[in-house]
Amino acid sequence: MNFAMNNFLKNLMDEYDIDLNHSGVNGERVAARLAKLSLIGVTEDGGITRIGYSKEEEEAKELVIGWMKEAGLSVSRDGAGNVFGRLEGQKISPAVMSGSHLDSVPNGGNFDGPLGVLAALEVVEAWKLAGYTPPIPYEVVIFTDEEGSRFKTGLTGSRSFMGKITEEELDYIRDGNGQTFDEVIEAYGSDRKSYLDADYQSGNLKMFVEVHIEQGTVLEKHNEPTGIVKGIAGPAGLEVSFKGKAGHAGNTPMENRKDPVIAAGMFVQEIESLPRQVSQTAVATVGKMDVLPNGINVIAQEVNLIVDIRDINEETRDKLIKLIYQKAEAIAEKRGIEVTWDINSKIKPMPISPALQEKLATVMNKLEIAPVYIPSGAAHDSMIMGQEIPTAMIFTRSKDGISHNPDEWSSLNDCVKTIHVLKEFVESVMEE
Repeated sequence: MNFAMNNFLKNLMDEYDIDLNHSGVNGERVAARLAKLSLIGVTEDGGITRIGYSKEEEEAKELVIGWMKEAGLSVSRDGAGNVFGRLEGQKISPAVMSGSHLDSVPNGGNFDGPLGVLAALEVVEAWKLAGYTPPIPYEVVIFTDEEGSRFKTGLTGSRSFMGKITEEELDYIRDGNGQTFDEVIEAYGSDRKSYLDADYQSGNLKMFVEVHIEQGTVLEKHNEPTGIVKGIAGPAGLEVSFKGKAGHAGNTPMENRKDPVIAAGMFVQEIESLPRQVSQTAVATVGKMDVLPNGINVIAQEVNLIVDIRDINEETRDKLIKLIYQKAEAIAEKRGIEVTWDINSKIKPMPISPALQEKLATVMNKLEIAPVYIPSGAAHDSMIMGQEIPTAMIFTRSKDGISHNPDEWSSLNDCVKTIHVLKEFVESVMEE
């Protein structure tokens, strides 16, 4: 066994409470599968890099497909690369679907996405051990390219599944190497037509439920293993370009410069104070910035950056977008340089039905877990599904709130307790 995998598995199992192995749910199986996935795209830091539509993402899918088939699921794929494992029920009916994604950010963690997929699959394993056939069909889904690390937009698998991507968007997007969407998807074994035809009839689903790590510290503060998501913030991506005048760093007097880096710096500093002007839940982040031509002795010609803007309320989120681009225009005017901006993505926030939240609370009380209600600042496939299908989301406690990082960690105890909640919840929904 690979040393890294053995060490990861040991850390998972060290404090595991074997009494959590009941009702067909098996923590050792979950741990072994998390450990095997941790080897695909592993980095020197112990994280993973599995970018959407990469060979690493495909390898992870193939591994899980094997487990799906062993569990007795019939497996299919669509033109967007999404994978579905289906278990027929006792009667013909719209299905309950659960799952998440297997792609990652560069040098990300081992729980963001994979836990949701393996939790959904573990429900099937538990039913198989009990010889249980659910009343209605159940599907385990792997959505592709949730993180959006391949392109400048995310959730492409679930958005294709729900018919939320247009020809115009596909014409526009490029990956970091300048490849068009068509080039990327064809190399992946599909094509534009198949991708656009991947949209699913929402009437074929009764409900979608996703397990995901919290990526925050609310559950730690409440000392609870799992919690109930009450709404998902809608992200928007604002591309901003400051264009100045390139020059020699040594020979251009300071008073004659039109330096876009200075403008970009002022802009980033101003952004920090803007979210609280619209709401207590709004956030804005500049995580990507490109300086051109990026020479050590050259005054830059151009700075391109992306502002990630989120809130759980669409009205205040859009108000913040306006404040930010107005600030960019004011700074550019003051500095005597040009600025352009464009919104490259904009997804509606998604409230979660109070009735589904309370159904989850009933399950948690039964399992002696105190319900904790948490807003999600991060985007998830659930927010796409929830636009047309009843959707619930369950969080698992994250150690120190760390995510998108090799140090991302959720204890096996917390993971398995979450799976028990998922199983009980799915069964209760199916029995209605």
